[in-house]
Amino acid sequence: MQLNSTSTKPYYSLNDYLLENYGEKLYKLSLDGGMTCPNRDGQIDTRGCIFCSSEHGSGDFAASRTLSITDQIETAKEKVAGKFSGSHYIAYFQAFTNTYADVSYLENIFMEAIIHPDIKVLSIATRPDCLPNEVLNLLDRLNKIKPVWIELGLQTIHQKTADYIRRGYALDCYNAAVDKLHALGIPVITHVILGLPGEAKSDMLETVRYLNKVGTDGVKLQLLHVLKDTDLADDYLNGQFKELSLEEYIDIIINSLEVLSPDIVIHRLTGDGPKNLLIAPLWSANKKHVLNTLHSEIRRRNTYQGKEFLKHNGN
Repeated sequence: MQLNSTSTKPYYSLNDYLLENYGEKLYKLSLDGGMTCPNRDGQIDTRGCIFCSSEHGSGDFAASRTLSITDQIETAKEKVAGKFSGSHYIAYFQAFTNTYADVSYLENIFMEAIIHPDIKVLSIATRPDCLPNEVLNLLDRLNKIKPVWIELGLQTIHQKTADYIRRGYALDCYNAAVDKLHALGIPVITHVILGLPGEAKSDMLETVRYLNKVGTDGVKLQLLHVLKDTDLADDYLNGQFKELSLEEYIDIIINSLEVLSPDIVIHRLTGDGPKNLLIAPLWSANKKHVLNTLHSEIRRRNTYQGKEFLKHNGN
């Protein structure tokens, strides 16, 4: 899919994709399915990924898991009412590993979300090693009711870094998961972390280029956040690595956009680290400033370098 003339950004943004396919913007409601992770319950490890918040996993903004899925949806809708005027949403199971449970339990919570009249899409964040056949069969059934997206936390293609962050699975496992999901007609959104300790800019861009090869449908480019009470924070405070500066991050993001296929939907370009947990980079707490700086630099490069900036423009 190529960007059309109504595109609002010089890359294929999620908003552009939603307008093309649903005719409206959809707001993501973060939900908590009450699950854990094989990196926490001892199947792989007990410590979690090195960067992961101990309390909420990656779901720091999700509604309380003590509520039913319907109540979580309604609570989340109330929270965003002041900044979202639309009436339809994406149900996003975000916290921890959201296919890591008995399939009957998964069917109950996912079905409760997908039949909600205000939900247009079901998006599920999980690990590629947590997609057994019975779960894939469930996802296939759900995808026939409403669109299902699967978000996979790849983070990096480099095994040395994967070992350091305690990812717990090999690259071939991710590749196989993408193939199985695509065979069912289910889009894959891949999470990549930029700024992981020990990775140079060239390493990060190698991961981004790999997404073209594997054929991911969407990507979340996430800045590495150092959060309190994580093993990553201990390494940072001990001086084992330095965070990216805003200028470095903007440059890496722009280079990433340049090398990504124009068909890949850009779901995220930075991220929201909980301000009460964020240690570094502190500049990332102002997401609006980060995005404004990014778009300003895109315009500057396009204007002053005298060349086409991003192939996504179609110019």
